[in-house]
Amino acid sequence: MTPVSLRRRLVAVVLVVLLASTAALATASALALRAQLLGRLDNQLTQAASRVADPPSLQPSLRGGEVRPSPPPDDGTGDGAQDETLRLVVPWLGQDVGTIVVVYDDGAVARAGYLDQDGGFQDLTTAQVEALESVPSDDAPHDVVVPGLGTYRAIATTTRDGEPSVLAVSTTSVAQTVGRYVAVEVAIGVGGLLVAGVAGTWFVRRSLRPLDTVAAAAGRVSELELSEGAVAAIPRVPEAYTDERTEVGQVGAALNRLLDNVEQSLTARHESETQVRRFVADASHELRTPLASVRGYAELVRRSPDLAGGRVPADTLRALDRIEAEAGRMSALVEDLLLLARLDAGRPLESAPVDLVALAADAVADAHAAGPTHRWELDLPGGTDEGAEDGSDEGSDDEPPELWVTGDEARLRQVLANLLGNARVHTPPGTRVVLSLAPDGGDAVVAVSDQGPGIPAALRPELFRRFSRGDDARTRTGGSTGLGLSIVQGIVTAHGGTVTVTSRTEGEATPSGTGTCVEVRLPGAAS
Repeated sequence: MTPVSLRRRLVAVVLVVLLASTAALATASALALRAQLLGRLDNQLTQAASRVADPPSLQPSLRGGEVRPSPPPDDGTGDGAQDETLRLVVPWLGQDVGTIVVVYDDGAVARAGYLDQDGGFQDLTTAQVEALESVPSDDAPHDVVVPGLGTYRAIATTTRDGEPSVLAVSTTSVAQTVGRYVAVEVAIGVGGLLVAGVAGTWFVRRSLRPLDTVAAAAGRVSELELSEGAVAAIPRVPEAYTDERTEVGQVGAALNRLLDNVEQSLTARHESETQVRRFVADASHELRTPLASVRGYAELVRRSPDLAGGRVPADTLRALDRIEAEAGRMSALVEDLLLLARLDAGRPLESAPVDLVALAADAVADAHAAGPTHRWELDLPGGTDEGAEDGSDEGSDDEPPELWVTGDEARLRQVLANLLGNARVHTPPGTRVVLSLAPDGGDAVVAVSDQGPGIPAALRPELFRRFSRGDDARTRTGGSTGLGLSIVQGIVTAHGGTVTVTSRTEGEATPSGTGTCVEVRLPGAAS
């Protein structure tokens, strides 16, 4: 599911709330208007019913034919036909056009109808009369559907003669008025929602714009290299977006405080690392002379006549051997530390064309001499194998291929020596170790792979850390100082290359078995 942005959610919430409020208000007002119109209609209906229930006695006026009330006859006699006609006409006098009146005589419908727009009288059908007769006789208005005419408000009452009568007024005008009102409200509501949507979108974007600035500042910080080295100036959120009186300003100010703390911590770390590196470089430099003296004195003792004549005890000879061995190991460690210090300082290396094939052949030969119990192989470009056991190229009549890079020959030689030395120290005797060279585009790829036990997954992230070692199988008994891969990475990085390590232990073994492969990629020499 695609996530929805905060801007869209805010605008959607505002529009939903506004729509619900508008709909509720429109519904309430429409219902109130309908109730008011029906109330007025009921009042008119009640007044009309009262006129029908208690009509006045009428007689023609001698002046202008005016109809006016007349007293009842004193002798109880009169023109019966004329009285009956007047009784049936009176209910429609003063009624609005379309008002239905049903008049009864002796319990039966005497006349039922309404006046149309032209003043003519329209009689009701039997079905229409039956619908009106269903109105309860409680002198209260009721809704009734008259077939063919629509919905009416009807009231049933009793005249002073004791005859029932029904009056009904159409609610069409009420429905039309309410419908027009609702249509206007809908139009206004839709327009209001559109305006609110546009205005809300603009306002939300404007209000959240500082968050974009804060996110951009955090993104720029995430792109900085903070793992090591000097720390560049970390960008901050502009001061305009750090006003803590606003929510966004609080976020910006908090981020700036966090970045201040991070920058101070990184600066302190860099200063501490610089001091440590300076100390290591100075200490290593100072140790070179006394170590050279120790080795010199040991060599001098070994040349003494007493030692040559066999007059020195065996324990003394063993102690002398240990002194020479440990002094040599200490000298190698000091040289490694000095090299790392120079690499950390960014001192430039020599730059000259170097044939990696020649370096690889020498490295395999040296590795075979140092570890004759391992199986050493050299895989050259073009699929040729040379010196599968001793690194020599005897027996090959073809000229060996070449693979050139630009760099410091001594340092690149050290890279190969360290990689093969690691493979020798950290794998059991009899392990097959292959040094392969291959061009890849404009790069030269050097890979040292072995079929040893592999490196545990938990130790792989720490391989390039200084003085990093693996499990019990990777101890100092083979002369490892834990600086080999650190030096390899430093030299390769100084040449503009990369180093990657892949390894498979017993639990991760593939059909090809366990083992480790260290791949070095270097830019090839310009033709």
